[in-house]
Amino acid sequence: MDPSPAIADATPVAFEGDIARDLARRAVIVSPLVIVALGLWRGWPGAVSAAIGIVLVILNFLVAARLITWAAERAPGVLAAVILGGFLARLVALTLIVLALQDQSFIDLPVLVLTVAVTHLGLLVWETRHVGLSLAAPGLKPRRTGR
Repeated sequence: MDPSPAIADATPVAFEGDIARDLARRAVIVSPLVIVALGLWRGWPGAVSAAIGIVLVILNFLVAARLITWAAERAPGVLAAVILGGFLARLVALTLIVLALQDQSFIDLPVLVLTVAVTHLGLLVWETRHVGLSLAAPGLKPRRTGR
């Protein structure tokens, strides 16, 4: 028995990229407030460090989504290895970037580290309200219209 054409032609959808782009969009929305607030609190180096921290977080989410999408097209074992290895590699990369920037006069190291940590956690918590956590509707929940 041949599979139905709808199933045979079905292309897997990469929800990771949608979620990462939504996280990036939310980061862009809050970034002016974060940059101005930290700039007022810690001066010009605080504002620059906050901006760099937010960019690092956005890039981290986008790279993670791309790696997962690539690995998901391969095999479950590759996916598991890429998720764990990618996490460790991105953590090392973030650490090396922070260490490379720490001696620059325009960097406020505590603000940079705090921005990276809090932005990661804050965006993930914010995003949980917008992600469908069921196999019937994976990825982002449909946006409500009206009201």
